[in-house]
Amino acid sequence: MESELLILALALGATGALAGLVAGLFGIGGGVVMVPALYFAFGLLGYGDGPRMHVAVGTSLAVIVATSLRSVSAHARRGAVDFSILKAWVPWIVLGTLIGAALADLTPGRGLTALFGAMALILSVQFVFGRPDWKLAADMPGGLPRAGLGTGIGFLSSMMGIGGGVFGVTLMTLCGRTIHRAVATAAGFGVAIGLPGALGFIVWGWGEPGLPPYSLGYVNMIGFGLLAVSAFFVAPLGAALAHALPERMLRRLFAIGLVVVGTSLIYEAWRGG
Repeated sequence: MESELLILALALGATGALAGLVAGLFGIGGGVVMVPALYFAFGLLGYGDGPRMHVAVGTSLAVIVATSLRSVSAHARRGAVDFSILKAWVPWIVLGTLIGAALADLTPGRGLTALFGAMALILSVQFVFGRPDWKLAADMPGGLPRAGLGTGIGFLSSMMGIGGGVFGVTLMTLCGRTIHRAVATAAGFGVAIGLPGALGFIVWGWGEPGLPPYSLGYVNMIGFGLLAVSAFFVAPLGAALAHALPERMLRRLFAIGLVVVGTSLIYEAWRGG
């Protein structure tokens, strides 16, 4: 048992490092890596479907606070973060995040698992075929479109346990921002999603039966500690690579990983966890 826990701890530490690298490189909070890793890790420990996906999502959101703070600060030192976008969009993103966290508590674990799997497949298409030179508008939307899109980003992200960076980067590049500017600014979305999202999952999961040990609601503190520490120190490396390397091959490799993860989770949901 001790050897299994040691292997699990090493695996989660490595996952956190990969999540931090992904957070800095692509401007996302690393949830697309952490949620499936936590989901399968808790399964190996013997936890059934029940709250397993809820704990994976909630724990990922808590870690995203650390990875996104680290990533956005690294980008800000390079002058790449558009704080005017964050100021205008964060209130709507927070609103959507809180709604998503509340509805996630009412959603069966199989439903959350299938949602994450389906969205992972959709996001993989964007990583392969999305192009930074595609444009729909010259500037970011305001008014009701901003409110709807911001709320939607927060809602979907909190349901999936991701930082919203993929949605944010896509939106900003379609609205005239350069890819580096979009990646840097989208890192800030993760803070706006991770903090209220994690708090919501703690509140709604408080007292839920069948949780792993050392859990605050749907946030597992062991998983949080292992993932956050390793991810925190690796995120600046990803931010540096984002400014130094061509990303086409990296994006395609990451898309392949998303396809594998998405297919596996949809199968898990189909067979009943």
